Amino acid sequence: MSKPDLYVSLVVGSNCDIESFALRSVLESFGVRVTLHLIGRPNDLIDVLFGEDFDDRMDYLILNFHGDEGRFCMPELGEDVYELDEPRGEFFGPQEILKYCKLKDVKVIASGCTLGEKQLATAFLKSGCHSYLAPDDYIDGHANLMFLIRFMYEIIANERTQQEAFEIAKSIDDETSMYQLYFA
Repeated sequence: MSKPDLYVSLVVGSNCDIESFALRSVLESFGVRVTLHLIGRPNDLIDVLFGEDFDDRMDYLILNFHGDEGRFCMPELGEDVYELDEPRGEFFGPQEILKYCKLKDVKVIASGCTLGEKQLATAFLKSGCHSYLAPDDYIDGHANLMFLIRFMYEIIANERTQQEAFEIAKSIDDETSMYQLYFA
């Protein structure tokens, strides 16, 4: 096997497995090395945001979650299941990102509804991320997947810059135009 040109960590939230496995298959067919992280509890996401459990190289971190009002939707656990000091509740928002995220110079893509709202993007950028890309409204799931595939295709096959790939993928239709790209 030849060495991949691109390394992606794909982080999968609750009820996002079908789209994530489809994306993983497409990316691997493009020659990308994909590392999969399945999130079952808030501390799993915190480990990812803190930079634990990553390979030596990561070009993109894709957070494939459902989103609502600029917050990541998290599985709610029984009170006796949560670990000491683990965040509780069904949402993980900008305050939690500022508290737990330590991703220096990482290009982050969050592919859930409303995860492109400015307050959440700003929290990621303040936490050290290179860039943040996400839809700022309630995007159709199929359009979301198509955006990601087209974006990565342009990066890999056509050697576009992130900005160029973003503009092309965003132009697919009204749904994909919800994606926003933020830089630090």
